[in-house]
Amino acid sequence: MSATHLTTRTLVRLSPLDEAEDVAAFLQGLVTNDVTGPLPCYAALLTAQGKHLFDFLVWPDGADLLLDCEAGVAEELVKRLSMYRLRRQIAIARDDSLGVHWSPAPQENAVPDPRLPELGYRWLAPAHAEAADAAWLAHRLALGVPEGRAELGDILWLETNAVELNGVSFTKGCYVGQENTARMNWRQKVNRRLVVVPLGESDEARHVAAYPELALAVDHLRVENLDPAKLPEWQRAGVLAPEG
Repeated sequence: MSATHLTTRTLVRLSPLDEAEDVAAFLQGLVTNDVTGPLPCYAALLTAQGKHLFDFLVWPDGADLLLDCEAGVAEELVKRLSMYRLRRQIAIARDDSLGVHWSPAPQENAVPDPRLPELGYRWLAPAHAEAADAAWLAHRLALGVPEGRAELGDILWLETNAVELNGVSFTKGCYVGQENTARMNWRQKVNRRLVVVPLGESDEARHVAAYPELALAVDHLRVENLDPAKLPEWQRAGVLAPEG
């Protein structure tokens, strides 16, 4: 495929304004995953109750960090992070000098998606006119992977399949929403899951998002109502985990 640019994604850059500042340490106390370890990683900023606000991939760029996020919520994400910044000497702003790129096949300087290798390869480079958003959407939903505000809404982070998609660390220490997230994991009380289903089988009462052009929908369903045989392999382990 020649088109690789994801026009519905953009980058938010966090930069230290003082050599003593540590951007990773700042973000580490806010988001669900360990941003001091290997990058890129998948993470989220949650409410105090452990519900999704923003999900993104965190990329390294020297002393800076780049958040690969939905373009439509980028300014809102900047404002939310700036609220936590207080008096720290850190610049937080949208960066349109680079674009997010994706391909289902390996590319030079690209890395596997940290959520699921089958999602393909991503890299950051100047944007170009050819958009790959439709191909990415079809590929992602075919693998049963939800993302973004329209699909994740204000759902509890573990109910979005965050564990199975490598979007949470239970050893990194505190972050916003950590208490409820850790408690759910410890008690193995993930009672609902986001699941991609055929549109004709979607439960209207549990409906989150629909894609008629792909005949698919994203539903928020109780675990006991799920048929593991109809789930993607990566999701089955979480659904079949025994209750504690």
